[in-house]
Amino acid sequence: MRVEIWSDIACPWCYVGKARFEKALAAFPHREQVEVVHRSFELDPGRAKDDIQPVLSMLTRKYGMSEAQAEAGEDNLGTQAAAEGLPYRTRGRDHGSTFDMHRLLHFARERGRQVELLDLLYRANFAEERSVFNDDERLVELAGAAGLDADAVREVLADPKAYADEVRADEREAAELGANGVPFFVLDRKYGVSGAQPAEVFTRALSQAWGERPPLTLVDGDAEACGPDGCAVPQQ
Repeated sequence: MRVEIWSDIACPWCYVGKARFEKALAAFPHREQVEVVHRSFELDPGRAKDDIQPVLSMLTRKYGMSEAQAEAGEDNLGTQAAAEGLPYRTRGRDHGSTFDMHRLLHFARERGRQVELLDLLYRANFAEERSVFNDDERLVELAGAAGLDADAVREVLADPKAYADEVRADEREAAELGANGVPFFVLDRKYGVSGAQPAEVFTRALSQAWGERPPLTLVDGDAEACGPDGCAVPQQ
């Protein structure tokens, strides 16, 4: 079974939702047979790389919140993250373009290090003081910690077209599937789960999707094969 997760590094509910989903997956009896693929979704597509502002200012301007409401929202997110064992800085974070991070995540996926890089990007953005925005060397550092070659990462960042099509394809696909926000989880292209749901919801979704998988249809044929007792040897 395949689970695809559309998310953005700037999305705090994606950070929390990933932890909740992984808690459900860890307890799922068939977890070894579940492939998880992370897909790109920008909350601020087209945002200039150098357009960076404090998170609280972004919230008040974009959503019309008062500063007190924005602070209360961040405090709530801090509490929700802590309940999942996640560190979260409720003050002093900034917000910017995540396009380069998504390009790097596609690069990392090709090299089998996507989850490692995603976890480091989330932690750096939500829990660490140094910004991940408009700082290529910060991204190189994090990618290196995820096991990627630093020079290869610099080459990707230096070429704005590298993996750009892959990011845009993910975003188009999200729109086609009806996702207008993240996190968005798709199980076997049959069930969708929207938002940072409690782990129990993911447990039910995994069980339902697994239980409704169609049985394998075998095409009859008489051909040699190997089994537990050895291999059939054709007789002359």
